[in-house]
Amino acid sequence: MDLQILQQADKASIKLPPRFDLVATGMFRQTYADVQYIDSTALGSLLLLRDRADKSARSVTLVNCQSRVMKILTEANFHRIFSTS
Repeated sequence: MDLQILQQADKASIKLPPRFDLVATGMFRQTYADVQYIDSTALGSLLLLRDRADKSARSVTLVNCQSRVMKILTEANFHRIFSTS
C-alpha cells in the first residue's frame, strides 16, 4: 500500500489510505520525516485529523518534529492539544 504524495511548488500533501494501520503508519512516518515548515493550512488539516481521531476514540501524536515545525506548533498552542515526541 502506497501513500499518495501530491507536490505543488513548495507545498506537499499526503493522501492517507482508507485503512490507516500499522503498515501505513510506517510509510506515513517516512513520508513526512523531512517536513521543515508547516503553514496555517497544514495546521487546519491537523485539527481536522484530531477531530476525526477523537470521534473514533483514537489519538494523534506528532513525532520527530523538526525544530522549525515544533516552534510553529508551540506558537499556535498545538502542543496543548497534540502529544509530541
